[in-house]
Formats: sequence, structure tokens, C-alpha cells
Amino acid sequence: MKFKLILSGIFLFSAGCLFAQNANTNPFNDFANKQSGLVKKAYDKRDDAEGIKLMSELMAQYNQLNPQDKRMYKGYLTNNWYNVSCLYSLINKKPEAISTLDSAVYYGYINYAHLQEDTDFANIKNEPKFKQISELLRSVGDYKYILQKAEKFNPDDQRKVPAFTYQSATDPNLVAIRKKFKLDSIAGKGDEASKAINILKWVHNTVQHDGQHESGIQLINANEIISKATSKKIGVSCGELATTLNECYLAMGWKSRKVYCFPKDSLNVDYDSHVINVVYLPTLSKWVWMDPTNNAYVKDENNKLLGIAEVRERLIKNQPLFINDDANWNNRQKITKDFYLDSYMAKNLYRVYSPQRNEYNYETRDKNKTITYISLLPLEYFKQSPDRSEDRNKDTNLIIERYRTNNADAFWKL
Repeated sequence: MKFKLILSGIFLFSAGCLFAQNANTNPFNDFANKQSGLVKKAYDKRDDAEGIKLMSELMAQYNQLNPQDKRMYKGYLTNNWYNVSCLYSLINKKPEAISTLDSAVYYGYINYAHLQEDTDFANIKNEPKFKQISELLRSVGDYKYILQKAEKFNPDDQRKVPAFTYQSATDPNLVAIRKKFKLDSIAGKGDEASKAINILKWVHNTVQHDGQHESGIQLINANEIISKATSKKIGVSCGELATTLNECYLAMGWKSRKVYCFPKDSLNVDYDSHVINVVYLPTLSKWVWMDPTNNAYVKDENNKLLGIAEVRERLIKNQPLFINDDANWNNRQKITKDFYLDSYMAKNLYRVYSPQRNEYNYETRDKNKTITYISLLPLEYFKQSPDRSEDRNKDTNLIIERYRTNNADAFWKL
């Protein structure tokens, strides 16, 4: 099997783009790239002595990095230890193959599905230690399996959480957005669902996504994000795109939320997450999934639009799901259902949270301001408390408060 680049660590900026860490100009980056190329040559030649020598050199340089850079560049260790393990397995050095695979896992390898499919490990797949490693990875890297274990919520959870609120479309800031960006014209004259989809497409096509760099935009509102992104020709985060779409929907008079989607990550190695939207369409009497980063929405086998809770349930039960044919990243990369839903969002729909107040400029970090978030946690999640937490910035008196609940009905209530 050809030399592999495993999506881990700094290599998380894959086909869907949905998240990427920011590689900087640290000289280690060039050194590690060079070593990776040499490890590839050692793999091709089945030269295990050269492979382990290269890894010793890579480890020596890595261990001199500061903690932040170690986190940034850990993916090089993950990928190269994995490939050296493949090399050892191919030449039937089983103890060394197991040991180096264990090193790959230690540095963050979690791709259970790839490990099961990789024919390089045919020589060791029946080894007890390989099976042990596989079971460990399944608990952190088999995303549908993890999601299935997290199916249950608690409709009887009585913890007090504030109700979600939605700003009226008559708010002057929302009126200005609707007028400035000609949202009525963009929405068109079709039904409610087609109007919401047209606005989704417009946001996606107007503002590019960039998961590698901070945009530097200080005011978190649609007007500022669109204006700065287009004038400076920069991309923005998935969260900034979701803010933009959220305020456009509010301006059109729909209840809308920005939804942060996170993995379980019990090992604290997965720094990736995604942010999308749900919009409540009265004619459908339901929340509907909208993802401006990927121009994506989701339907069932009857062509009915689905919301986050429905998609999550269908992933757990292996029921049919479909995304729109024109789902894409930055109009450059087609998004497929297999990657987007079965892998990426299956991982990131483990737990979700949303701003409690849905209104213009709500998440801008102003002085003496309180920003409230409400989290929906499955019963299986390992961090259930406290019921409410608060972080206060001593310099600005900005308060970030968070409420937690297991009550899905309460969380998705209008």
C-alpha cells in the first residue's frame, strides 16, 4: 500500500477544509517536512534501520520545541511513527511494528477506520496487542460508534437554563442588514425553504472560509464580517460565517441560531470543531440545518429538509441522509456525504452549544458585557458539571457564562 499521510495533528486541513491549524514559520516545519520525505524513501526501500534513525532525529528536534509548538507540530510525529510502523509490519518485525504504532497513538493517531483497512498491517492484525490498540482507538476514533453510545439525553433534566431569545427583524441593525445587502432580492420569490437556501448560498459565495488564519475582525456581526472580508479579500472562520448567516436570517424575520458542534475528545487531542446554523421555518414547523462554510443542507429519503437533532439521530441509527449536490468548500472542493456527515459531522455532533441570545453583534467581546451559552450534553459525556460556570475577564469585566443540560427537548424549544 502506498505511503500514507494520515489526517492528524497539523494535517487536519483536509478535503472539507472545515478546520486547519495555522502552520507558522518555525524552522522545525521545514526540517520535519524534509524528514517526512526521507521516511517515505525509507518506507519505499523497506529500510527499517534508516526509518528509525530518521525518527530519532525528528524526536530530538521536536523535544526542543516549546509546548505551543509541540502541540502545533505533533502531527508530524503521528504520521511518521505510523508509517514506520507500517514499514516494520511489511518486513514482519512484529514487536517493532506494535511498538511504533503505539507511539503513533501516543502522539495523537485516532483514525480507527483507516487502521482497520490498512493492508500494511496484515502481518500483525491478529496480534493481541494490535487488537488492544484497535479497541482503544475505536473508543476515540470510530465516530459513529462513539455517537451511538451517546444517543441518550434526559427529557426530565430539571436544571434551570435561560430560554433562548431571538431579536425582532424590526431592530434597526437588522433592518440595515436586510436593506444594505438586498436580502429580499437574494431570497427570491419562492417558498420559505428556497428563500433560506438562497441566502445560505449568497453568504457562502460572498465570504470565503479560511480555517488557518485569524481574520482579525473585532466586531462579530454580519455587516462588519461581510464588509471587512470582501474589502480586504480575506477568508473568515466557520464561526464568523455562521454569525453572518444567523443575522441575515434574523433580519428576514426567522428565528435562527448559531450552533457550535464538538467531539467527545476524552483524550484532549482533537482540537477540531465546526460551527453551523439552524433556522426555524414556520411553514415546515421545524429547525433546518444550514452550513455556510460548505453551502450544505441535509435531506431525508423523501427530500425533506432536516435539522441537527434529526441528522444526529439518523447517523446513530444508520438511516439514509443526503446533502445537496452543490455542497462545496469555497467553490473549489466538492463536499461528499461520506466525508461530511458520516465522518466529520458524526464526530462533531457529540455535543453542541449555542448563544442564549440570538441578536446583532451578540458575541462581540465588549467591556462590562455578559455573553451566555447553553450546552446540550448527552448523558454519556464525561464532563456533566457544573450546571453553570462563569469566566470573568478582570481587565474588561467581560463575563462568559455557560449553562449545561441533558434535556434535548428544552434545548431545541423555540
